[in-house]
Amino acid sequence: MEVFEFIRNLSQHHERVVPISVFVAILCLCLVIGHLLEENRWVNESITAILIGCIAGTVILLISKGKSSHILRFNEELFFIYLLPPIIFNAGFQVKKKQFFQNFITIMLYGVIGVFISASIITAGSWWLFPKLGFIGLTAQDYLAVGTIFSATDSVCTLQVLHQDETPLLYSLVFGEGVVNDATSVVFFNAIQKIDITRINSRTPLQLIGDFFYLFSTSTALGVTFGLLTAYSLKTLYFGRHSTVRELAIMVLMAYLSYMLAELLELSGILTVFFCGILMSHYAWYNVTESSRITTRHIFAMMSFVAETFIFLYVGMDALDMEKWKITRLSFGTLMGSFGTIVLLILLGRAAFVFPLSAFSNYMNKHPERSPSLTFKRQVVIWWAGLMRGAVSIALAFKQFTYSGVTWDPVNASMITSTIIVVLFTTLVFGFLTKPLIYYMLPLRVIDKGDSSIGSKSPKEDMTLPLLSLEESASTNILRAKDGLTMLIERPVYTVHSYWRKFDDTYMRPIFGGPLRSPPEC
Repeated sequence: MEVFEFIRNLSQHHERVVPISVFVAILCLCLVIGHLLEENRWVNESITAILIGCIAGTVILLISKGKSSHILRFNEELFFIYLLPPIIFNAGFQVKKKQFFQNFITIMLYGVIGVFISASIITAGSWWLFPKLGFIGLTAQDYLAVGTIFSATDSVCTLQVLHQDETPLLYSLVFGEGVVNDATSVVFFNAIQKIDITRINSRTPLQLIGDFFYLFSTSTALGVTFGLLTAYSLKTLYFGRHSTVRELAIMVLMAYLSYMLAELLELSGILTVFFCGILMSHYAWYNVTESSRITTRHIFAMMSFVAETFIFLYVGMDALDMEKWKITRLSFGTLMGSFGTIVLLILLGRAAFVFPLSAFSNYMNKHPERSPSLTFKRQVVIWWAGLMRGAVSIALAFKQFTYSGVTWDPVNASMITSTIIVVLFTTLVFGFLTKPLIYYMLPLRVIDKGDSSIGSKSPKEDMTLPLLSLEESASTNILRAKDGLTMLIERPVYTVHSYWRKFDDTYMRPIFGGPLRSPPEC
């Protein structure tokens, strides 16, 4: 009894310090258990964090006598301002740029076009089926938001099984789609928030698409600008001659500044900080000292890892939030019916674009001497990789249906609980089955030489790629342009990538930094 009395007095005198200390202790415990389960075939880090969160929530619920399962109250601003930026920036900073941009068209097909297809199916399906289940009260804007919320994937489970060296194509596609999908979902969600429901007409879809592409392009441009500015500053000022700490600080602060400026301008901070990370790793990373290069890799990865674990821990705790369960007025059968409907629509929406767009990608990258890169088994793995829902879905749901993490509306509370159930189910069930599925679909765990990238070609062919030159005559340049157009039609992905490499070596790297590629020998 004295121990409980001491804890009660401590919590009264340090209302903010005690919850944070307990949460950090649980976070440390999660890291230790995750390390011990590293070799387990069925469990990965995200599943471990959710399970520990559920256990911690149960303990807190018992201690508080059913009043609360939370240590900290979730706030979507906390997520978008502090937790999401390091995760997305690290994704851009660590991405294998060669494979990412060689597969760029396929990644954009999945990550942009796929979100539109999936969101349309989930929106239409929920709009049609929810009232039949007795779930009423959602507005048109809510249904549009639901489609976007459940189109945001979480491919962490699959990426922990796939390896960049063994399956570089699949890893590049799953990783790239995951980041672009999150960015597209958030941009699409923000565009939906600007729609005036009272004035919906035939021009509304065009307006929505226009707003989306405006946000997409301007956010990308802002991220590229900050990445190039950082690289140029590090190269010209050479911070490392006095302090390597300043090098690391300027990279972290510029990345965070790009995200915050994008949010202030009502753009997509996710896209901005992602492309800022890509540009920094492509140029700025080569302008710092060797010790700073090693430090940046580990620091950014650590920040991302802790933020992801923090989010999944909270999701596990929030599943036992009695306040939301009491507020919702739906029967258990209706709630489970809406949950099952959402999962079914996620499966259908995912399949509706993965297989057709994969066939289109194979057609775009066809080669007479090589079988299609995206075989049916690989398409199944890509389809499965996008079935899990995670942090972005939770954050968007809280942003749409709560105010600072709190809601007293029964319909909104029902959507929050449904979202949490979907995230738990997809992460635990689909996540548990991810490793066995991949081992079954891709049994040969060896490096596949034909799997390096879509559209890879030999260096010898790269020499024949025409490039316009100011030193040549006009007629010669016209012939080169015709040859380039022919190659662009026959091999669009490879041709664009090769032109970019030549432009990068000739103009960009000398100004912003990075190793220059030596020309191939004849």
